[in-house]
Amino acid sequence: MDKLDHIFALQKAFNDELIERRHLQDIPDDKWIQMQTLAMVSELAELIDEVNFKWWKNPKPVNPDNVKEELVDILHFFVSMCLRAGMDAQELHRRYLAKNQENFDRQHGRSPKPGYALEE
Repeated sequence: MDKLDHIFALQKAFNDELIERRHLQDIPDDKWIQMQTLAMVSELAELIDEVNFKWWKNPKPVNPDNVKEELVDILHFFVSMCLRAGMDAQELHRRYLAKNQENFDRQHGRSPKPGYALEE
């Protein structure tokens, strides 16, 4: 099992236990994804607090371990949403590769979509 498959398996096990323990079986997929998105937004806010985005305050030293912890929290919610949307690690990987290629094509002026032509 590769690392991404392992992450997805661990998250599925956690989700299954959470749903059973907290009696969340009746939450429809769209509501689950809404709730997970809000949780991720909360984690993103915690992450941005870690990297001194408040230019009106004196900066504190950035703790790289705290930054990494927040990134892991975000990953938990992201993978949970992938699972709920019916996407496994292989599909995520496949879709990521396709989107990554599209992003490179856009930056190199090879996209048929408007707005990405390179200025000469």
